Amino acid sequence: MWIPSRCWNSSNRRLHCRIETLTLRDRVTLLFKTLLVVTATGSLAATVGCSRGEQRALSPGGFFGAELPTPVAKPDFTFTDSKGQPFPFVAKTAGKVTLLFFGYTHCPDICPVHLANIAAVLDKLPDDIQRDVVVIFVTTDPVRDSLPVLDHWVKGFSPVFIGLTASDSVLAAAQAMVKLLPAERDTVRDAQGNYAVGHAATVIAYTRDGLGRVVYPFGTRQRDWAHDLPALVGYGRSP
Repeated sequence: MWIPSRCWNSSNRRLHCRIETLTLRDRVTLLFKTLLVVTATGSLAATVGCSRGEQRALSPGGFFGAELPTPVAKPDFTFTDSKGQPFPFVAKTAGKVTLLFFGYTHCPDICPVHLANIAAVLDKLPDDIQRDVVVIFVTTDPVRDSLPVLDHWVKGFSPVFIGLTASDSVLAAAQAMVKLLPAERDTVRDAQGNYAVGHAATVIAYTRDGLGRVVYPFGTRQRDWAHDLPALVGYGRSP
């Protein structure tokens, strides 16, 4: 399992990440750095310069995201989209670069930042790249994320983004299939009854062959997405 943490978004908007063998409060940066450097070989194959002149690391496959040692298959389940229609995940995303993220609409930071960054970058990319990328947000809080709530929230980032929901059992099985720690609802409630949901803070990128090859942690920059999205679309194509 490549995700060593579950991130909690508390009602006071402070981020808490728990690593299974460590107690973390103010060392969130350690988590992000760990996720960024995980590669299949444990080494970095190349570097490129950025606008400030520093050298930035690329994975062996040429991505700023972290390549998985072993690609993972798409979750072969039928979800329900935010319009109430069945969504057989594998069939509906066939032949497309698919960005898969599990989160919840009440998330104060991780979820909106991820989706806003992806939406901003996609909007600036050529139409042929945009057409080949599918962004899917799967709620880990189906109790509060009703179809209207999910639809309004996801479409607020981009009209083409897709929101999905399912039963708790399907959601748990889907997360297990893609090797993510399962989401967990906090037992603590505020005065209004609101609660946080701990969930993996990572976007999984599937190339057009249907395999999840690259992961992107919270903190991934727009410039990294701008580089990697065209590379993901071009992955496996003949020059």
